[in-house]
Amino acid sequence: MSIRYLRLKIHETLLIIILSLVLILTRGSHITTFYSLPDASLALFLVGGIYLKNIRFFLALFLLGLVIDFGTSAFDPKLGFCLTKGYWGLIPTYGVLWLSGYFLNYKKLIQKLSIFIPLVSIAIILAFIISTQTYYIFSGRFGNPSFFESMFHGWEYLPQYFFNASAYIILFWLSQHFIITTNLLNFFKKVSIPKV
Repeated sequence: MSIRYLRLKIHETLLIIILSLVLILTRGSHITTFYSLPDASLALFLVGGIYLKNIRFFLALFLLGLVIDFGTSAFDPKLGFCLTKGYWGLIPTYGVLWLSGYFLNYKKLIQKLSIFIPLVSIAIILAFIISTQTYYIFSGRFGNPSFFESMFHGWEYLPQYFFNASAYIILFWLSQHFIITTNLLNFFKKVSIPKV
């Protein structure tokens, strides 16, 4: 393996640090904050797909979430209720958001709200269906339901799931829109640091 594959660009390094910090602060039912913030995982994987693209960053973010979840359950076993065989359904769940972000960037659709909003909404709902159904089918907590039987469960969680993900994605979109429209990045490129 060549070392050049391990090198990160400055924007990649900065973004993975920011995404990691937000994941640590918002991962549900954990011990790093006094107030449990809503989980931002879906939004973080969407943003990762938009700006980081490479699968190694997807894996790094997923592994961080895995460490947080398993680490939390080591401190308080009650918090490990979701750590079943169904937990692995989070890989395709987050993959849907990552690929949606990648597609939005690839097709240059991030600023086109008429496409961004429906695409992200569909991605969130699809992620919900995948995560909910893999949990109901593979967790072992609900007997041995078929796919069709499992489709009747979990829908009461969709509004909160959708709202939390949408709120973070709206914050992201507004932030990046502000940065683009104000040419904030160009301002920082022009500012030179005086040499001492």
